[in-house]
Amino acid sequence: MTELVLQRLERIEQQLEQLLSAKVHQEWYDTKTVAEILGKSHYCVREWCRNRRCRAQKRAVGRGSAKEWMISHEELQRIKSEGLLPLSRGF
Repeated sequence: MTELVLQRLERIEQQLEQLLSAKVHQEWYDTKTVAEILGKSHYCVREWCRNRRCRAQKRAVGRGSAKEWMISHEELQRIKSEGLLPLSRGF
């Protein structure tokens, strides 16, 4: 009986390890989180958004009319693999 319980516990532990090691991602990230992931400063990532060096959207956060740059998971992956968008002229 104890052998059966130990085997079952072993399987449960293996499944838990798989779940914990699976990469969990959000749909949208704020600039602070993107900066931490990419090893850049928060200011740098906000400037990328402002200068359209990455595809980002302004979204309301919390209460009030304050809006914050948000970057999608897909865009974060694109930045990691391809880099920033070229600086467009005419700002």
